[in-house]
Amino acid sequence: MFLDGEDWQRLLHGFSRSAFRLETLPAYKVAGEAEEIEEFLNGYRIDPGTYTSGWTDKLRAHTAAGRTVQRVHIVTRPLSDYLRYEFMYYAPHARAGEDIYILDLTDRPNPGLPAQDFWAFDDSTVVLMNYEPDGTQINRVLVEDDVEKYREWRRIAVAESVPFMDYVEEHGWQ
Repeated sequence: MFLDGEDWQRLLHGFSRSAFRLETLPAYKVAGEAEEIEEFLNGYRIDPGTYTSGWTDKLRAHTAAGRTVQRVHIVTRPLSDYLRYEFMYYAPHARAGEDIYILDLTDRPNPGLPAQDFWAFDDSTVVLMNYEPDGTQINRVLVEDDVEKYREWRRIAVAESVPFMDYVEEHGWQ
């Protein structure tokens, strides 16, 4: 089943315990970001200590309600321009309560994770995020079969990655 509009928003913001995102791409082509990315490449930076958005507000609300939001992004160095841009936003997202991890595969093999983005909600509902090679989203598909492999991939991804802030400190990307 394809998910869009209100059905997608209900899942994304209506989970009761946990939300997990596995990101596998070096770039995502999101409507409205092209100008911001260009500004970033020309030196613009947000202040991670004061930056707020609808997403950071939702993260704070989830955290206050005892819900967890986790993300693992699989990367290789050198980071793409898009990843460097996205990392700028990861800092305030982490400060707002999102548990963000980085799994750097530059000098190591993949520990068995798929090359497939997905969200897992409450360890029972999985949504595949399908993209074109350039990072343009094609669709979101609700997984209707056994979700156990996604729980295992979540476990592996978190166990094999490092917290975002540790990663950027280690690589000097503050």
